[in-house]
Amino acid sequence: MSELNNIASKILEKGKGILAADESTGTMSKRLDSVNVPSTPENRLLFRETLFSASSMTECIGGVILYDETIKQNSSQKNKIPELISKMGAAPGIKVDTGAKVLAGSPNEKITEGLDGLRERLKDYYKLGAKFTKWRGVYTITKNYPSKLSIHANAHALARYSALVQECNMVPIVEPEVLMDGEHSAKECYEKTSEVIQKCFEELILHKVDLKGIILKPNMILPGNQSKEKISNDEVAKLTLACLKDSVPSEVPGIAFLSGGQSEIEATENLNLINKYNDTNFTMSYSYGRALQQSALKFWSKDLQNIEGTQKVFNHRAKMNTLAARGKWSKDLEI
Repeated sequence: MSELNNIASKILEKGKGILAADESTGTMSKRLDSVNVPSTPENRLLFRETLFSASSMTECIGGVILYDETIKQNSSQKNKIPELISKMGAAPGIKVDTGAKVLAGSPNEKITEGLDGLRERLKDYYKLGAKFTKWRGVYTITKNYPSKLSIHANAHALARYSALVQECNMVPIVEPEVLMDGEHSAKECYEKTSEVIQKCFEELILHKVDLKGIILKPNMILPGNQSKEKISNDEVAKLTLACLKDSVPSEVPGIAFLSGGQSEIEATENLNLINKYNDTNFTMSYSYGRALQQSALKFWSKDLQNIEGTQKVFNHRAKMNTLAARGKWSKDLEI
C-alpha cells in the first residue's frame, strides 16, 4: 500500500468522514452574519476550534479541510491548528484553489483558478502539516450547460492540481460539483454528472495521477432545487450508485460526498441509503460543511462561551453521519 493510498484510506476508515471547514473569509462572514455573530478572526477561530476539539473528532472525523487563514492560526492552547487536529486523530487538509471565476469563451460558466504558484504554496502547506488538499470545480445544468468547454477545462485543472499535490506527497480531493441550482431533472443530473466525472478521470489518467492516492468528492444525483420533480431518497441513492459505478475507476479508494444544498437530515439519510445499497468496493462517506456545522453554529451563536453545549450538538451530527457511512443510521436516532 502506497503512502498516499494509506492516508486516503485512513481518512475514511470505519465510517469516518471529512469536516469541510474551509469556508473562505467571505463565506464564513455570511454564515456568522446569518446568526448575528461578528465575523472577526477571533470568532472564526473560536467556532472552528470548538469543533476541532470535540470528542467526535476522534471517533467520527478522519480529516478536516482548512482555509489558508485557519491553517496558520494558533489554538487557545497555543499549539498550531494542524497540531490540534492531528492530536485528535484526524488528518489536517487545506483548500488550495483560489475560487471559481468566469470562464473565458463561456461567460455564464465558471473555471476554478489557482494553478499559478501552486507548487510553491503546496510545499508551504506540507510544512505546516497538511496531509491532503481540496480543489473544487463547479458546473451548472441548463439546456446548454455544462458546455464541453467547461467540462474539459475544469477536468484539466483538477488533473493538473492533483498531479502537483501528489508530487508534494499529499492526497488530492477531486471535487467536480454539478450544482443543484436549476430546474433540471434527476435524469439530467445523472447524465451530466456522469459526463463530468468520466472526463475528470480521463484527464487524471493522462496526467499520470495515482488513482489509489485520491479521494473523489462528488455531488449526489438529485433534481434541481427549482425542479417540479420529486424523487424518493431511495431513488437518489440508487441513481447516485449507478452513476459512480459507471464513471469511477475501481482503483479509487474512497468517495466522500458533498452535501450541496441538502438539509442536515437529508444529507444523512441519503448517505445512509447509498451505503445500504452499496455493492461496490468503494468506501462511501461524507465531506460535509454546512450539513455538519449548521445546528452547532446556531446553538453557539446564542452563547459563544458555551463550548460544551456546542460540541454536544456537533458530536450528534458527526455520529449520525458516521452511522450513515456504515448504513446503520435511522431517523429515530435523531433528537
